[in-house]
Amino acid sequence: MKANWHRNTLIYQIDPSLFFDSNGDGRGDLKGIIRQLDYLQALGVGALWLMPLYRSPFRDAGYDVSDFMALDPRFGSEEDLRQLIVQAGERGMRVILELVVQHTSDQHPWFLRARRDKDSVYRDYYLWSDTPVDDGNQPIFPSVEDSIWQWDEQAGQYYRHLFYRHEPDLNLANPRVVEEIERVMVHWLELGIAGFRLDAASHLVEQAGGGNEEQGVWVLDRFYKCMTRINPEGVLLGEVDVDPERYSHYFGTGERLGLVLDFWVNNHLFLALARGEAEPLQRAIIRRPAPPDGANYAVWLRNHDELDLERLSEQEREEVMQAFAPEQDMRLYGRGIRRRLAPMLDGDVRRQALAQALLLSLPGTPIVRYGEEIGMGDDLTRPERLSVRTPMQWSDRANAGFSSAARLAAPVIDEGPFAYTRLNVEGQLKDAESLLSRARQLLLARAELNEVGDGKAQLLTVDHPAVFAIAHVCEASSVMLANLGKDTVTVRLREMDLEGFEEMLSDSPYPATTQSGLTLHGYGYRWFRRVDSKQ
Repeated sequence: MKANWHRNTLIYQIDPSLFFDSNGDGRGDLKGIIRQLDYLQALGVGALWLMPLYRSPFRDAGYDVSDFMALDPRFGSEEDLRQLIVQAGERGMRVILELVVQHTSDQHPWFLRARRDKDSVYRDYYLWSDTPVDDGNQPIFPSVEDSIWQWDEQAGQYYRHLFYRHEPDLNLANPRVVEEIERVMVHWLELGIAGFRLDAASHLVEQAGGGNEEQGVWVLDRFYKCMTRINPEGVLLGEVDVDPERYSHYFGTGERLGLVLDFWVNNHLFLALARGEAEPLQRAIIRRPAPPDGANYAVWLRNHDELDLERLSEQEREEVMQAFAPEQDMRLYGRGIRRRLAPMLDGDVRRQALAQALLLSLPGTPIVRYGEEIGMGDDLTRPERLSVRTPMQWSDRANAGFSSAARLAAPVIDEGPFAYTRLNVEGQLKDAESLLSRARQLLLARAELNEVGDGKAQLLTVDHPAVFAIAHVCEASSVMLANLGKDTVTVRLREMDLEGFEEMLSDSPYPATTQSGLTLHGYGYRWFRRVDSKQ
């Protein structure tokens, strides 16, 4: 096993309930993921990030946990999870579990005991008040919840909930609560997992500090020490939606989060795509601090939530909205877009491949959401964020090859340009020009470029605003260019001579590089690597 493996891997995000149903009950499961491991290996995937598997009422896709120590039966048994870890490991893949500890379900035994008895030790597991308190926080889902405080008749007090009212916030300043979480971590780490994705990490840190982020980072120190006692190479991947200057609190010197989900760069990547200009992305990369040794940023295009654009100015946010969510029904919570990447880019295979090439060229560990490699669409008839949570489209057979059941965990997309009959894994595997074929080529190539994770990134100056150019230098060196515009352009690199480099990948064949410059087709990309680079 390799230390700091998370700096140079491809993470594939799976919603277990929507990936593959092995037993015909209409819901995806762990055995279903095991069946598709060869497919994931062929994509160059190095780690699987599984969305919540714990017991839950499933009012919030499993993020409302009622028992952290048990798998929900719909997904299978602990033996199934153990088998997934073993069989993924045989293919060079690790497994990361979601750790949802900012809140619990209101059906969790801790909360049921807390509301029953004011003198119970569990009362202080949550945040209570006789009157709603303005602590500066606003509801995370403002169109659904109008307050972060909910009156509880049985308790005779208000409890705080930053998220849904059925998800009371844990009091993470209470050492007993942190000890409970450490027991949860130990349980799953001993099963063989490679780490956790910390949901709402910035909120849980603030809660641990009584509202003060800098005082709350002790909880990350604790989680890291707990994890590395059992798995010294384990990683904590944190959801940290804050200004980039605050990332350093979450990294520490590398003994807190090993990977920080970089919303700052994600927002500016979409601003760059909306404008067809590289400058917003360049600006974002320049502003974010360098991660400490052994740590890294995690970068992605779309995830399971809305595309939250809070890191942009109001004017920039509206610019992205106009480009990618012109209709009100495509927007959510007054800040984000509830669409998948493919419909945002009009289903254009070239633009989607360009976006993926751009992502894979960034300094950071890339995350691909299931179905992004085939350009899956969304279902805007579903409420809130459920629009981007539909079953994986494996084939043009019934239920997109996801399940043999009559009733599914979520409806498949069966109409329009993104219907499973038109767009699925099986069909795209047979087409050399499909998005899947292009994505596989990109992902497998990126898996060979250790300098992107381990090296020093250098933004390169080119003489066209649509072109993003970056070099990664370590023992090996690579140069990656992406044209965010629709027109063919020819550019020169000012800081770097490509003599001694060879082209390793491009969107289509190009003539040999000449003194006159590098040509890039509209939405084109080209990757070069120094010929004498060590592998």
